[in-house]
Amino acid sequence: MRIDLHGAAPGVHSAMARFDAAASRELDPGLAELVRVRASQLNGCALCLGLHTRAALETGEDEARLRTLALWRDSPLFTGPERAALELTESMTRIEEAGVPEEVFAAAREHFDETRLAHLLWTIAAINAWNRVAIAAAPPAAPPVAPPAG
Repeated sequence: MRIDLHGAAPGVHSAMARFDAAASRELDPGLAELVRVRASQLNGCALCLGLHTRAALETGEDEARLRTLALWRDSPLFTGPERAALELTESMTRIEEAGVPEEVFAAAREHFDETRLAHLLWTIAAINAWNRVAIAAAPPAAPPVAPPAG
């Protein structure tokens, strides 16, 4: 890591961890981890992807579903509420593309009451913040090494 975020700003790191825990408090733990894994896939955060894939497995998540998560729209393995949460995750993570379209928000509202929807929104916001900080703090990836000309 380029910087020890916890060591350099322990209060901020701890506050973020408390925020993240509070954000997902009203959600099924498995759903919260699916959202975190999907956002981490989209953001390209290897650290968070590994962490939340393990956490998802610990909640009892099925490996086959995790393997197909990147293509969840084409998979019959995800429920209506999960699909709505994943669509909302993608819209919020890629917010610069089209914001959060009304139909995406309406679909989430169909599956989540006001409290759970608010917690879902905060959970998505939290993982996106974690992803961005983790990516910024990580050393840049080494450029690929070309094989010797033969």
